[in-house]
Amino acid sequence: MTQGPLTTEAGAPVADNQNSETAGIGGPVLVQDQLLLEKLAHFNRERIPERVVHARGAGAYGTFTVTADVTPYTRAKFLSEIGKETEVFLRFSTVAGNLGAADAVRDPRGFALKFYTEEGNYDLVGNNTPVFFIKDAIKFPDFIHTQKRDPYTGSQEADNVWDFWSLSPESTHQVTWLFGDRGIPASYRHMDGFGSHTYQWNNEAGEVFWVKYHFKTDQGIKNLTQAEANKLAGEDPDSHQRDLRQAIERGEYPTWTVGVQIMPAADAATYRFNPFDLTKVWPHADYPVIEFGKLELNRNPENIFAEVEQSIFSPAHFVPGIGPSPDKMLQGRLFAYGDAHRYRVGINADHLPVNRPHATEARTNSRDGYLYDGRHKGAKNYEPNSFGGPHQIDRPLWQPVPVTGVTGDHPAPVHAEDNDFVQAGNLYRLMTEEEKSRLIENLAGSISQVSREDIVDRAINNFRQADGDFGKRLEAAVQALRG
Repeated sequence: MTQGPLTTEAGAPVADNQNSETAGIGGPVLVQDQLLLEKLAHFNRERIPERVVHARGAGAYGTFTVTADVTPYTRAKFLSEIGKETEVFLRFSTVAGNLGAADAVRDPRGFALKFYTEEGNYDLVGNNTPVFFIKDAIKFPDFIHTQKRDPYTGSQEADNVWDFWSLSPESTHQVTWLFGDRGIPASYRHMDGFGSHTYQWNNEAGEVFWVKYHFKTDQGIKNLTQAEANKLAGEDPDSHQRDLRQAIERGEYPTWTVGVQIMPAADAATYRFNPFDLTKVWPHADYPVIEFGKLELNRNPENIFAEVEQSIFSPAHFVPGIGPSPDKMLQGRLFAYGDAHRYRVGINADHLPVNRPHATEARTNSRDGYLYDGRHKGAKNYEPNSFGGPHQIDRPLWQPVPVTGVTGDHPAPVHAEDNDFVQAGNLYRLMTEEEKSRLIENLAGSISQVSREDIVDRAINNFRQADGDFGKRLEAAVQALRG
């Protein structure tokens, strides 16, 4: 079925889309050929700046369904009753690679989920790992600089990567995750997701709980070895994106069982380590995962640029009943994510279909700027007003957190068992002998590329402090590779 005549951006019909207008046959092109100029000018502007991190991504729409009662812990309406469904959009990504990088690489995977709730959009920005490399956002730009291309060589440098990690012992836990079997998922469908940060839930009575989110894949965990990933990345750089799209096209909708760990607020101060430290997990023996939902992806985006590349997520997008915690990485991201999108997509990025609320309407006094769509028409742009404009609700979305002391550049509070190495050692000791061997091989292959012995020694020493056997085996493997 024809869609009618091809037109210019202004809607005028195009007479000839095959030949540019010239001064006679074989003559120079005329500046009056506005179709040519319009097409070339638009083509030159088809790309926006890619994300500095998480540039390489894929996404899909779906539903989140509540399967258990969590109203004793949160007043969020989209979690208010068993069986309630909420539309979602999930963007998967790698972290360090650029927009054209391969999918099958050793890198954490972003797991960014947008809930289109009736109280506004709630964004949960997580990863496929429960922890991260650092615990304070002030170190984030430095960390990412080590993972990206060196400003002199133009390449990712093992010296930079391991210099930073070896000087940042807090990274040992996440690095152990990254170089283990789960460091290269076989597909986006075959990996778990985590909110990673600690968040606040608060109920109707105003009681506060600290929570961590878990998304367990129902497809089962599947990973790639380094050799398998190297081959796949060369043969099919789009492997993960293609797998997700084709699975949904076949009707094989991927699902995740959603759970949450819940800590009463009073437990936090005396817990044996800082519960807001992003480099640590909460042991399930202390706070078991409570299942409360099912996530299903069942619809592909129709346009990757409009819906995946221009999708924006911010952990500052909360709804009543959910809020932030004192997690210093989270606190930094509350600003950084929104600021990145304002720079990259524009001040009105929230107006785009993938980003705007689907189950309610955004009512703000913000006006104008690039791509403003005139949605407010003649409404007043200030508050309070007596012309029927939107008004404040006089109830905070989350509960206040008591603070004391003087301002300053403070480290996180010290708990009885705060340690950068304990959980990395615990993770290593949980592995089978085969898993340990692959971990050692992966780490040794990377560390052996470092040019300076002092960086190699520091890196190995961090793993030695996590577990003596871990460090001993790693040292022998690195020495064997370095001759």
